[in-house]
Amino acid sequence: MINISNVGVKQTQFLQKAYKQKKLAHSYLFVDSDEERALNTAYWLACLFNCTGENKPDGTCQNCKQILSGNHPDVLLVQSDGKQTLGIDQIRPLKEELVKSPVESSRRFFFIKEAQKLTLSAANGLLNLLEEPVAPVVTILITNNSDQILPTIRSRTQIINFDNGKKRNGKTEILLENGFTQSEINELGNLEKWDQEIKYFYQEMLEHNSLALISAHKLSENAKLVSEQRYILIKLKLLAEQDLNDPLKLNLAAQMLKNLIEVDKMRLSNVNLRNSLDYLALRWK
Repeated sequence: MINISNVGVKQTQFLQKAYKQKKLAHSYLFVDSDEERALNTAYWLACLFNCTGENKPDGTCQNCKQILSGNHPDVLLVQSDGKQTLGIDQIRPLKEELVKSPVESSRRFFFIKEAQKLTLSAANGLLNLLEEPVAPVVTILITNNSDQILPTIRSRTQIINFDNGKKRNGKTEILLENGFTQSEINELGNLEKWDQEIKYFYQEMLEHNSLALISAHKLSENAKLVSEQRYILIKLKLLAEQDLNDPLKLNLAAQMLKNLIEVDKMRLSNVNLRNSLDYLALRWK
């Protein structure tokens, strides 16, 4: 449910100033651990442009009601609908809308929720949209983790951070907190493939799937760099810590963390990654 009373205060002040000065950018990246607040702010901006009331946006005029109910022809939302990714098939219609002029407004608004779920092909498909668009349009990408957005996408947007440094939830910040140097993080590069393979390994262990041993071998063989080897173990720890918040997985997560402490001890004794991951897989066989 869109609620334009639950918005970023400083962010709306910044956007309102840009609106009054006619300096609104054509593309933004809203970074917020609370993605609903960021989405509400995006809708607030669309209402600001279209509101017919005195105190814009009032949220009660006919235009605002249309926008907030998702029925305005010039305001389009793309979201994953619970799927793991946002694919090119979901972005293609947006690109087709790009060439169309506004129907009832002076500007169109495209919102992409959970932009961190964009596949590589979908993200690349967005690049032309984020350049100087043909029709008057404002595109707003919403994410809870800017590190998962392609650098080429970030460079084409004006980034507005809602957390104001209060919550360090970006992947870079998490790795720094876990002892990685910036040069090691740069060395790791794109972690999307690693994240997927590590998550599969983790899930296979929790399911007592015999494929976990095969995944352990694959991970250890592909991790040539020390930074990659460290990342695998840190990511397993982060997945387990996340599952501590799930009552159904609490005991499993606690046991996994206990096993990972043993792996840390093994690594300090110069046990290689292959044997360390084998130990984990066999413990959960």
